[in-house]
Amino acid sequence: MLHLNKNLETLIDKLWNKFWSGGIANPLTAIEQITYLIFIKRIDELDTQNIQNAEFTEESYNSLFEGTYTKMVKKFNKETKKEEDVAKEFPKTDFKWSEFKQLPSDERLEFISLHVFPFIKGELGEENSHFTRYMKNAVFVIPSASLLHEAMSIVDEIFLEIEKDAKQNGHEHQDIQGDVYEMLLNEIASAGKNGQFRTPRHIINLVVELVEPQSKHKIVDPACGSAGFLLGAYQYIKTTLDKDKEFSVKDQDGFERSSKSRHFTQKHKELIESNLKGYDIDVTMVRLGLMNLMMHGISNPSVEYVDTLSKSFQKYKGELDSYDVVLANPPFTGNLNAGEKDDELNLNTTKTELLFIDRIHSMLKVGGTAGIIIPQGVLFGSANAFKEARKLMIEKSQLKAVVTMPSGVFKPYAGVSTAILVFTKAFGAKEDENIKENYDVFFYDMQSDGYSLDDKRAKQKGYGDLQDIIQKYKDRASIQNDKKEKYFLVKKDEIVENGYDLSFGTYQEVTYEEEKYDEPKDILDELFTLEDTIQKELREIKSLYL
Repeated sequence: MLHLNKNLETLIDKLWNKFWSGGIANPLTAIEQITYLIFIKRIDELDTQNIQNAEFTEESYNSLFEGTYTKMVKKFNKETKKEEDVAKEFPKTDFKWSEFKQLPSDERLEFISLHVFPFIKGELGEENSHFTRYMKNAVFVIPSASLLHEAMSIVDEIFLEIEKDAKQNGHEHQDIQGDVYEMLLNEIASAGKNGQFRTPRHIINLVVELVEPQSKHKIVDPACGSAGFLLGAYQYIKTTLDKDKEFSVKDQDGFERSSKSRHFTQKHKELIESNLKGYDIDVTMVRLGLMNLMMHGISNPSVEYVDTLSKSFQKYKGELDSYDVVLANPPFTGNLNAGEKDDELNLNTTKTELLFIDRIHSMLKVGGTAGIIIPQGVLFGSANAFKEARKLMIEKSQLKAVVTMPSGVFKPYAGVSTAILVFTKAFGAKEDENIKENYDVFFYDMQSDGYSLDDKRAKQKGYGDLQDIIQKYKDRASIQNDKKEKYFLVKKDEIVENGYDLSFGTYQEVTYEEEKYDEPKDILDELFTLEDTIQKELREIKSLYL
């Protein structure tokens, strides 16, 4: 977790203060502008890296900065004495961060505003791509040359610090934009109140490891934010292709990830990219998600601006019953306007945490698996809608795992206790048939995620329960089932008998050791004896002074 890097934290704080004092006081505007700079810098680095990787795999690669870029510019016509639009060709290499940062400060601001940013918005994505569509209305609003100069210098320092951190602490596969975004959110007083907080990288990795997506799988996140789960799935699949682990690195949470593989061909890359899909209700997050995926090598990411719970999602009906994998940490505490709710949703509620379970189930194809994060209240809520949501995962799906997590996992943004649920769809929600098999459900009570559970979230020794959860889950068929432990199996029928309650404590066997206490008479006698002894000692002390 890069937020543990104090140098990086200092740089982000410095960058934020520069924007604040430079006239950009709106927090999300500042985040967007900072993100654009980070994106432009990262794309330059990534292009150079892709050229090197292509040489390594002996495959062809067309640089993003190859060729020329034609743009209409204003030019004063001496004969007509008027400004006219004329076509001007620029070598695309002029738009590389490493090139235009050499310009004098006053020229640089104009060059980026008029040429670099339009090029980034219009040329990096394919025609009619999601990136091109949602970046169309993006605006570069850094107001002064001095602010731009200082901001670019700090961004360069940030990347040097990230590179240093990657080498020293195994953070090579960290979500660069996501981590910087998370740090920026620390500066917003309302962070967490508006739902704008990320799923920690190690929790994403845990969910992905439990679900085990494959390169052939269609994968979706219906509330993707900065696209952390999609990126996590992409990096996991890439790692599975590095079969000899030649390029794998183990991070401080015990997760192995590979930056490249001899088996990760262009064909694999295109297949995986075409299978990743995200949706979000916030257009700013859509842009951040698209840029985040592109910064990590996904050339043509697919993230849509739509509320997957509302009627507006009806035009995406073809997306229902079509995904092999759903990965999500949907918003917890919202309530949807009843009139906006998609008629295809079956649960009689407006609570978003329950409706997302319904939507996720509907997006899975039969045999598809979901890994989702929910507030623990969903596990035991007594209202009918809570029970029906759990029933959907237990009767219409095979619920595979319930991993409860401590309340500190999402600090400092939120202190709510959460849980990971993994389930595989068996039937559509409207089908009458239920699963008849009395299958086992894996329960694990996570007590540590490897970090302190206060607002500081300091790294502790070891991996906490992270790697143990993965191992026990994968070996669940052979574990010794002892309900006195922090992990065990529970039969589906037992869960049904308990009203579909999924709380860990309902099934844990608590042992009580009998404590034996002295009889009251004996205790009093002992106290009287003690009092006599004290009084005797006091008299002896008093006699010494008389």
